[in-house]
Amino acid sequence: MTRCAVFGTGSWGTPFAMILADAGCEVALWGRRRELVERIAATRTNPEYLPGLVLPDAVRPTTDAAAALAGADFAVLAVPSQTLRENLAAWKPLIGPRTVLVSLMKGIELGTVKRMTEVIREVAGVGPERVAVVSGPNLAPEIAKRQPAASVVACEDEAVAKRFQQACHTPYFRPYTNTDVIGCELGGAVKNVIGLAVGMADGMGLGDNTKATLMTRGLAEITRLGERLGADPHTFAGLAGMGDLVATCSSPLSRNHTFGVNLGKGMTLEQVIAATKQTAEGVKSCESVLDLARRNGVDMPIVAAVVDVVHNGRPTQQVLKDLMSRSAKSER
Repeated sequence: MTRCAVFGTGSWGTPFAMILADAGCEVALWGRRRELVERIAATRTNPEYLPGLVLPDAVRPTTDAAAALAGADFAVLAVPSQTLRENLAAWKPLIGPRTVLVSLMKGIELGTVKRMTEVIREVAGVGPERVAVVSGPNLAPEIAKRQPAASVVACEDEAVAKRFQQACHTPYFRPYTNTDVIGCELGGAVKNVIGLAVGMADGMGLGDNTKATLMTRGLAEITRLGERLGADPHTFAGLAGMGDLVATCSSPLSRNHTFGVNLGKGMTLEQVIAATKQTAEGVKSCESVLDLARRNGVDMPIVAAVVDVVHNGRPTQQVLKDLMSRSAKSER
């Protein structure tokens, strides 16, 4: 039986543990907070994130990282992206020599502008054949209800991608494989920022033309950055690109979209955080995405506009006006 350790009891780590168990794996679900882990173990539910989800018996909640990693074929990382480096440094001595590290995270590290798999390889000291990423249109509340969804498992070693594909393939969750790790990661990270922009447009009361424009031009920005960094442009037309972008920009279940709606209504960053009790990934990653783009000479005006609103406090109306008044260009 395939053994998996899932690190993170949040809104994505929890249902992914369910997916792995439903696919026939033995799963350890690690959490930092003992009281939450004990409650999950006692009730088989995660009341803070997905109270309606009843976890299969094959999921074993634990606060013991060593026990979780013992004999693990795969270690699935679902912690906040900006905490990965610190957490993984603590877990490194516990990781087996053949354990494959799988990233569910969708962010770019602040300061270093490294993708999550780059951080994993650097901190854990493993080669590309032991690092994979899962990305796609996977809104956690729908997954928790076992509604049909698809995703992409990417690893430079296709055989490893296929192994994990088998480990998480269920009647409702269909994973595809890809060797374009860069493209899959960038699609997942940058779509959060575009989701904020589309949410702002919704909050301002703007219509579908505006939102379609932001999504389409947002995809163009993602593709430009990806090509510059060596990604396959075809990746951005698939599940890890357009698919994930559409779900994030269109659904009220998307934290990034909802966060953007509140900003578009005129709330400040602090007010939105206080109201939602959590920060959307794109709020932190937008700065690192823009930093990455500028270091590589890539123009990303929508990402820059989001940073202006979120971190510089500029009014959404003014930022939109500036976007629309930029000099006309060919559609590339």
